[in-house]
Amino acid sequence: MDKLKKVGLTALATSLVASSGYAAEVTIAGAAGFVYSSQSGNSGVPATDHGRGFGVDNSMTFNMSGEMDNGWSVAAHTAMTDQHALTTSAVALTMGDLGKITSGYGYGGNSASFDEETPRAYEQVDDGSGGGATSMNTVGSANDNGGLNYTSPAFDLGGLSATLYLGYTPVASDTALAGGATHGVSTMGAGRDAGLSLSHESGLSAGIYAAEREREQNGAGLQDAFEGTWFVNYSMGPVSIGYQESYADSGVASATAAAASDKSFDTSPGIFEANQYAIAFNVNDDLSVSYQKVEDTYDNQGGVGVNGAAAIVDTTMDMKSIQAAYSMGSMSIKAYRTTTDNPKYNTKGGSVTVNEIALGLSF
Repeated sequence: MDKLKKVGLTALATSLVASSGYAAEVTIAGAAGFVYSSQSGNSGVPATDHGRGFGVDNSMTFNMSGEMDNGWSVAAHTAMTDQHALTTSAVALTMGDLGKITSGYGYGGNSASFDEETPRAYEQVDDGSGGGATSMNTVGSANDNGGLNYTSPAFDLGGLSATLYLGYTPVASDTALAGGATHGVSTMGAGRDAGLSLSHESGLSAGIYAAEREREQNGAGLQDAFEGTWFVNYSMGPVSIGYQESYADSGVASATAAAASDKSFDTSPGIFEANQYAIAFNVNDDLSVSYQKVEDTYDNQGGVGVNGAAAIVDTTMDMKSIQAAYSMGSMSIKAYRTTTDNPKYNTKGGSVTVNEIALGLSF
């Protein structure tokens, strides 16, 4: 986005290099927009299945960057919505050829480079879908806040450009911490994650990622959590295609989930397995369209039910999204239509369809 305001200043980097100053640049960037959305469906929840309305989507981001005396650089950002709510804040220390260390809140961590990474014209398939987040979009999300993430410089790996991601979180409960704060008592222990992204000049790109979280209290039916995903994309001229799979085991297996009830990763026992494919087409430099489909299956891993009752039938939440985006300089028009069958893995059936059109202005 273009700079709204640029302020030149000099700040003492006392937290990084004692008694040494570095020149920093501060910029403010913003975005404003109108959004119309409608929702309809028959999943049995009339209060949330139906609705429509206009809204605004404004944001403001404060960015700071500067170079230190030793050649390293620091970058930080803080973003807020029009409701004066903090959405993301992070600090990144780039250490030349040694790579980059980042910590913050709401910035996605390492997992942001691997969750739902198939081509799209507008949003990830489950954004605003009415069916809740897919398990593919939650892979590694609990390790995002309150930890340190490392990103290596790009390096050659058999003719491919590769980047390595490593992360460590002392308490993997997805809790954001201010400076000097500590985690409270949690049932979760340390979290670790690792990822590798690959790209080739032919248009091929791929990635693989895994995250785990330890349990501080391993009670009956509780164990460490594990999530993983991989994807591959290929671009040929104006067309991009992609495929991705994910696996998520929350480590919660102490009870049998009812078939006709909403489920979510981290609270429902069982395993979530998802696959997604997508195709995107750049009609010209300004217009792009895409189609995405994800099948996300919940398996409670219970086998035969309690006292010999029938096992809970696996439930598949199915999402399909058609999207389009058109840009005209600093103005853009974006839209999607997303339909979700069995929203939130609920076997009561039905579907929810969400339509959105957004007019955006960046400055």
